[in-house]
Amino acid sequence: MFIPRLTILAACFASVLAGCVNYDTRLTDRNTAYLGTDGSIISRSSSSTMADANSYWDGEGVNGTPSIVIKLSEQQAMFYKGPKLVGISAISSGREGHGTPTGRYKITQKNKAHVSNLYGDYVNAQGDVLVRDVTYQKDPMPAGSRFAGSPMPYFMRLGPTAVGMHQGFLPGVPDSHGCIRMPERMVKIFFEHAPSGTPVTIID
Repeated sequence: MFIPRLTILAACFASVLAGCVNYDTRLTDRNTAYLGTDGSIISRSSSSTMADANSYWDGEGVNGTPSIVIKLSEQQAMFYKGPKLVGISAISSGREGHGTPTGRYKITQKNKAHVSNLYGDYVNAQGDVLVRDVTYQKDPMPAGSRFAGSPMPYFMRLGPTAVGMHQGFLPGVPDSHGCIRMPERMVKIFFEHAPSGTPVTIID
């Protein structure tokens, strides 16, 4: 069982070129478990239930210019149309050493099938994982292997940085390499309703 360190926020952003990651195993392995902030064990299924319980959408038929505000201290992304709050999504932001940078951004790229060019696994010719959770061109690559970038579905890049919002695992604490992970249901809604140019404000 994998249990990450439970530091809530990092002080700085490690690298704008780094990007972030959804670990393949966390997206697909239902046996993955995490330690919650209250000491309880969080499984993938319970994490999904908690994320849905803390998320909602009420923006259909509402007019107004879209904007998004991300509150790191509350691990929430709020979607506005004009001045009206129409949706909230639970998130998982950057963990210790990879803190999500605060500031004002705009969505500059949208890609439903985005793949990390830095984080992922080393796999063999058959696609079997040889080394998990590597940093490409930093961690040694075994002979005969290749790099397989981690998927970041429904990616929405923020400004000129490598940070974006995308689908990912939410253990209930900051856990990414800087990106803002969201549950599948909510990231699809944000992706649909936030065109390129949508302002995104990230605050502590």
